[in-house]
Amino acid sequence: MDIISCIRQQADVEQLNRCKSRVFELHESFDYLSKGLELAGNKVRLKILFLLYEEKQLCVCDLSDILGMTISAISQHLRKLKNQKVIEAERQAQTIFYSLAEEYKILLKPIFTLIEENKVFETV
Repeated sequence: MDIISCIRQQADVEQLNRCKSRVFELHESFDYLSKGLELAGNKVRLKILFLLYEEKQLCVCDLSDILGMTISAISQHLRKLKNQKVIEAERQAQTIFYSLAEEYKILLKPIFTLIEENKVFETV
């Protein structure tokens, strides 16, 4: 086991306990959101999430046409997102439409705003 060394003179025990308590209290939220962000870390899934954010809902065929991928490949990505409750599915007649879960609309909005408004990643 590695020994962690620190050069601070004195620890703020109150601050440390407050932070530990807060992290413990939010454990489930961190777990839930980190799984969603982990899934969004894949370029294809991030594009799918962006499209669902922009368009509100799309079916697998729409996503296949837009991204130039097979329906099977898109379906696998959608399944992973749906299993982690990042997206929701709604059947309309014979077609299933996918949309972002409300929590992830809020979570991903700043990321999509950054991508759209600043186009930061295009200049890197």
